[in-house]
Amino acid sequence: MKRLIDWHLKTWKDERNRKPLLLKGARQIGKTHSVRQLGKQFESMLEINFELTPAAKTIFEKDLEPIRILWELGLLTQTTIVPGKTLLFLDEIQAAPQAIIALRYFYEKMPELHVIAAGSLVDFAVENVGLPVGRIHVLYVYPLSFVEFLAATGNAQFIDALLSKQPFSKILHDKLLDLVNHYLAIGGMPEAISAWVETQDPRACHEVQKDLVQIYQQDFYKYAERHQLPYLGILFNQIPHFIGKQFKYSEIHGDYKKRELAPALDLLRRANVVHQITHSAANGAPLGGEVNLNWFKLIFLDVGIAQTLLGLDLAAWFLNPDKDLINRGTIVEAFVGQELLTYASPTSKPDLFFWKRESNGAQAEIDYVYDFQHKILPIEVKSGHGSTLRSMHQFLEEHKQSPVGMRFWAKSYQKTDKIDSRPLYAVVTLAHPEQQPALLSLMDKN
Repeated sequence: MKRLIDWHLKTWKDERNRKPLLLKGARQIGKTHSVRQLGKQFESMLEINFELTPAAKTIFEKDLEPIRILWELGLLTQTTIVPGKTLLFLDEIQAAPQAIIALRYFYEKMPELHVIAAGSLVDFAVENVGLPVGRIHVLYVYPLSFVEFLAATGNAQFIDALLSKQPFSKILHDKLLDLVNHYLAIGGMPEAISAWVETQDPRACHEVQKDLVQIYQQDFYKYAERHQLPYLGILFNQIPHFIGKQFKYSEIHGDYKKRELAPALDLLRRANVVHQITHSAANGAPLGGEVNLNWFKLIFLDVGIAQTLLGLDLAAWFLNPDKDLINRGTIVEAFVGQELLTYASPTSKPDLFFWKRESNGAQAEIDYVYDFQHKILPIEVKSGHGSTLRSMHQFLEEHKQSPVGMRFWAKSYQKTDKIDSRPLYAVVTLAHPEQQPALLSLMDKN
């Protein structure tokens, strides 16, 4: 299963002035698998999982001298670590906070060593010990994008045309929309996609998604205080019902206060289980410079898991795709947000924004406002063939610095003076330049 992150890992490996690498992202999205694949390009690889091997943590607690650390790790694992020939992989590094600090000294005193750290909950540890800024390289990892899904399911032949924005014939357009429907049902979690490739049975994917839900729930005990656990469970199960809508604590079922729920929501964000879409006035870059922190929407890390929590019938995406595409517009909106995150620069954590205006009972809202090539791009998501774009035209009228708006919909490419319409499968056309070579690598048959 080829991933965008694989190209970035290979590029990091070959860099002359290489820094220790830290991978950030939610649990079960494939960080460990990708590092293991990279490890095959070395003479040897030593993998230390601090959750599975807690004894390794004590090695970093004596001091942070790289030579001693490597010597003791070698004794513990009966492995010889040779800088330049061995890949050292420190997994679930949040369980050993001193190891995060040690990355700085690997860079300063042993730059020839290839060392990668990863952790699904690493942000919680970083808050306590800090991050050696300027001494490490960070990459953000997400579930598989739709283009990665194409490569994994034997449809990589479409990728080149997608990247070049070539319109497809009706039969191929319909084929790609069917594949979008498959992705919307299965989601981007590697294990769920593997189950689909092996069985072609959405029920098998659903079982994987249910297991993943339990894994994320079990993680609550690792980063929450005891009194926060009930609030985490409540939010985790109810947030999918708010996808596509402005989130309001008062609408959470039950007698709960914002002061109880807000810290729990922040924990879910830091665990990368949910992503926030914050309101921006969108008058210029950076979009984060004009935000209303009280207005925000939420999406889950993966559309497949969100639908499992909603109890939706995944088979409908296969049996009646056109109808389901229209009826589940909020899931399609979340899909586009998930795609925007995945195709952003992997070296910094992207933020998502939306725009909304209310005045005299009139309301206008844009699903996403996106900083694309230093221009503010309003994005509307239409799950069907609808063409009503009242909010878009209002936004463009009020924001003269945004000359064009973008619509993702179920039809093919279409362009007017003000609206650039692209099919739902073409969100990749907004990919950051840093992702372009990684996207092309998905077509490599080697």
